[in-house]
Amino acid sequence: LAIGAKTYKLKFGHHGANHPVKDMRNNRVVITSQNHNYAVEDLPDFMEVTHINLLDNTIEGMIHKNIPYYSVQFHPEASPGPHDALYIFKEFKDMA
Repeated sequence: LAIGAKTYKLKFGHHGANHPVKDMRNNRVVITSQNHNYAVEDLPDFMEVTHINLLDNTIEGMIHKNIPYYSVQFHPEASPGPHDALYIFKEFKDMA
């Protein structure tokens, strides 16, 4: 929304702790916790899709191509939860 992307309401929201998401940059699949009813579509050209939900192919992550800005639409739990998405915290720290 803030970057000019469009959103739409999902027929069935993403709720629960078992949503497989693929990181398009390294082909890694992580099992994520999610709690949202809307999905992102129609990204501006300066944004790149980084993560896709493998259940319905919706966008779950994006990164700005020129400035250190990115977002994911799932809970990147690390402690005490699953460690699948722990690397996202490292990426954030490295950007800061």
